[in-house]
Amino acid sequence: MSDPDLTRTPTLTGELVELVPAGSEHVERLHALMGDLEVARLTGSIHDDSETGRMTLGVPELQRVYARWATDDDRLVWAIVDRTTGRTVGESLLTDHDPGNRSCGFRIWIGEARDGGLGTEATRLSVGHAFGELGLHRVELEVYAFNPRARRVYEKVGFVLEGTRREALRYANGWVDCHLMSMLASEWSPQG
Repeated sequence: MSDPDLTRTPTLTGELVELVPAGSEHVERLHALMGDLEVARLTGSIHDDSETGRMTLGVPELQRVYARWATDDDRLVWAIVDRTTGRTVGESLLTDHDPGNRSCGFRIWIGEARDGGLGTEATRLSVGHAFGELGLHRVELEVYAFNPRARRVYEKVGFVLEGTRREALRYANGWVDCHLMSMLASEWSPQG
């Protein structure tokens, strides 16, 4: 099997969301969403609620990051667009492509538009692309223990718990475990 081409990010369309290649036109909105307390906390981007809004990267730096990611050959980066409103609500990535093992990581976050099924559909679209179009064998992710909503989504889509990195994130005055989950091509079903 030939190596998949991760230099071109396709648009993926579902009923609720459209995943479009993340570009400069999305950066200001994504930057604003990254300042959301829940996004920052659940992605492990901050270590205390008081750090909310203290973005380490400004819009110009984020523009450079997305421009670099657009030409990388080890990831696909999508902006998640709510088809009802036309607004960008988050980001979905297939990342750390390992051609020798036909595997990659998966990461997603959504701000403001939670609990409407957008994350579930964006996850299905991303993972479906990994298995169906890229021909990968394995997709893996990490989810913090204080994010049970995301874990339920991942389980619904078909991810399986593999283990736990104990006390992997320092948060406030304590420690949070990080759960490792994966899905194999043989376990993938578009219906989850």
